[in-house]
Amino acid sequence: QTEVCHLWNLVAKETREGAVYHRLLEKLAIECEALNGRVFNILGEVFDFGDDDDTTADGSQRPRSLKDLLVAAIKYNDRDDVKARLRQRIDHAFDHDHLKNLLGRNALAEQSMSPERLFAVKEEMEKAEARRLQPCFVRAFFMRAFVALGGAIHPREPGRYEITFVPHEIRERDRRITGRNRREQEPVLKRYDRVCFEREAIQAADNPGTKPAVLMHPGHPLMLAVTDLVLERHANLMRQGAIFVDPADDGSAPSLLFLLTHEVKGGDGIVLSKRMQFVRVKPDGTATFAGWAPHLDLQPISQADRGRIGDVLSEDWLRTDLEATAVSLAAGSLVPEHFQEVSARRIDHVDRTLAAVNTRLTDEINFQSDRAKKLRDDKAAGKDVARHMENVNRTLKDLQARLEHRRRELLAMKQIHNGTPVVLGGALVVPAGLLRELKGEGPALTSVDAAARTKIERLAMQAVMNLERSLGCRVEDVSALKCGWDVTSYPPADDGVLPLPRHIEVKGRIAGADTITVTFNEVTYAVNQADKFLLAIVFVNPDDSVDGPHYVANPFKREPESGVASINYSLKHLLAGRPV
Repeated sequence: QTEVCHLWNLVAKETREGAVYHRLLEKLAIECEALNGRVFNILGEVFDFGDDDDTTADGSQRPRSLKDLLVAAIKYNDRDDVKARLRQRIDHAFDHDHLKNLLGRNALAEQSMSPERLFAVKEEMEKAEARRLQPCFVRAFFMRAFVALGGAIHPREPGRYEITFVPHEIRERDRRITGRNRREQEPVLKRYDRVCFEREAIQAADNPGTKPAVLMHPGHPLMLAVTDLVLERHANLMRQGAIFVDPADDGSAPSLLFLLTHEVKGGDGIVLSKRMQFVRVKPDGTATFAGWAPHLDLQPISQADRGRIGDVLSEDWLRTDLEATAVSLAAGSLVPEHFQEVSARRIDHVDRTLAAVNTRLTDEINFQSDRAKKLRDDKAAGKDVARHMENVNRTLKDLQARLEHRRRELLAMKQIHNGTPVVLGGALVVPAGLLRELKGEGPALTSVDAAARTKIERLAMQAVMNLERSLGCRVEDVSALKCGWDVTSYPPADDGVLPLPRHIEVKGRIAGADTITVTFNEVTYAVNQADKFLLAIVFVNPDDSVDGPHYVANPFKREPESGVASINYSLKHLLAGRPV
């Protein structure tokens, strides 16, 4: 709704019923602001007082609806006790707790949560926000894929583009994907005046009067059609595999990185949730969760380096069934978590919907049954009500059939099937340390060196967590969860309000170091988290004492360019607070 609408209500001013109505509007405005406008969702039930006693002390009928309130105001406008009772009724109807109870009773998606559960859900949402696909990646993929499929797209205003031609192949693929289940989804058009990849560019900042651009997000029909065509043509390359270099790994042990997908389906076969997961398998068969986008921290191997790893490619461990090891880890730990998350949400929603359907259709059936009874009485009295009887009986039959159908439909929705994880692709990951050793540029990191580095990281983590606890924060080590930072710190409440949690990435360096290496994912998470993200730098001395932690807020101002796996930053510049 973009235009102003006016409601003209014919209630006389300076009358008792007008005063009652004015009081009602005052309370409505107050509670509407307190509940962010949601009071209108349940306005029709505000004056439903349930089993309240309907009679007053003098035997008169107590008003139960807005109509009753206005009628009582007209009939008893001179009685002070009635005036007080009407005011009390309005105050109770718009009581904040009363409205919240109505909202809770009618909200299909609301859950009753303990504070601990609420904070856990909030934290999961923040982790998902940190992992969300950045607009720059969506733009880079779409521009290359769309042009490769024969489309034409041209830059216009800053952040906005014009699509002058969408190939027939893409439009036909959209029709195949959507089929008859399009509903309100618009079909892919032959051209688009303006598209954009960031919300800020939907309306041109320098010209507010221009036509809004279409936001090109991963779920847009054009994006879905382009993605489906690209996967159809090139998905086989995923099974062929690839070789990457890990620039942040100075060790000598390669590993295999597997990409798996897992689906949770409803009883009707519709996919409720689909999730991709990465698993890393080492030569000794140890499998671990590799994070949500580990490939972004890797680099493709050059042709020259590929020729140097011939002995690695012929090692026996690569010929074992490591794919089964990856699937076993996913099936045992990652898949159950995904299934539990989806099934719990689905079942709760179905239960609430079923309760609402039962209530509303049963009420309507009872109403029509009462009408049918009255019509039978009228017929017994000799009135001609045959046509009305036929209509009411037909309505009753339709309502009962509809209720039974909806019950079966909703109960079927509770049938949820857990799929088997499927391997989509794999890659051999070669450590940068091994390549340096093969080139003769120096030995790879030994186990002794690795232990020393692990010790520095552990001391740095302890220093940060001890400082946060001394500030009264509740601290959680999340480094093993690979959520994008190492420590989550929950500050204490301030005047009853909980501040935002602090997401801290810890970098431990030996005293005297002048640079740190930050991976692609670490920079991306930092940009996504904005003010919640802190970079903590800790210098560890030879005697295990520490200097720090030194916090840097908003350390990175922009996401890295596509293809950059890691970046070295000057500690001097970072600690001086310079934007990087």
